[in-house]
Amino acid sequence: MAVKPLMEDWVAGSAGAVAALGTPAFPKALTVAIRRVVPFEFTVVFGYYRDNRPLDIYDDFPAAKRCVMVDDYQEGPYLLDPFYLHSAAPTTSRLVRLRDLAPDRFYQAEYFRNYYVQTGLAEEIGFIVDVGDNVSVVISAMREHRAFSAREFRDLQAIFPFVEAASRKHWTGLVSEFSDRAPLDGPRLPKLIDDAFQRFGRNILTPREAEIVEYTLKGHSAEATGQALGIASGTVRIHRRNIYGKLGVSSQGELFSSFIASLDDL
Repeated sequence: MAVKPLMEDWVAGSAGAVAALGTPAFPKALTVAIRRVVPFEFTVVFGYYRDNRPLDIYDDFPAAKRCVMVDDYQEGPYLLDPFYLHSAAPTTSRLVRLRDLAPDRFYQAEYFRNYYVQTGLAEEIGFIVDVGDNVSVVISAMREHRAFSAREFRDLQAIFPFVEAASRKHWTGLVSEFSDRAPLDGPRLPKLIDDAFQRFGRNILTPREAEIVEYTLKGHSAEATGQALGIASGTVRIHRRNIYGKLGVSSQGELFSSFIASLDDL
């Protein structure tokens, strides 16, 4: 990290974040501090707790972009979001690029092509923080026109210990803000994901076909799906053709749309 941001901009920004701890002004102050080190256009802070829909803690989107990034996201696409899938608490707090979490065919999958492409983002980096009580917080830094450089990523890594400590301090007890939450001794994996894929195509698809739908929608190639399930990639492709026929769809786009529509029944 360069000396000037460390000694001047970062110190001033982090001091503002510390001063705002425990107040509604903290998320914005923390975002301002992070931007003092590496600039980016947008940020959103989501809280995740088991099978609950994500909690929009803070964002600075204009109204039109917020409709896609928050409102639409909370209606179901979050179930296929790599950040959501990799932040189920308890988890390891870390800084990570979206592309490093994503499956091998994520950018050809329908979550990206039908939903994420609408965001207009060039890259997204997330500070994943386990804040306790099986709750995690993801602070996303987003750019529209260019990716973060290796140096910028290292600069963000350098301030991660502060971001983690301040976030844990501020968001301790965030679990109380989730309504209809699962019991604290419930399963680790988000139950809503399991319910969604188990219900999708129920009484039509076989258990194996349901598994293949899940891997396909999450962005795994036939090869990666086959490796995960212990079957040949050609067998995966045969299953996909059978799935399309049973569900009356002809593309991954229609499969994605059918899955999102099925969430209304959960």
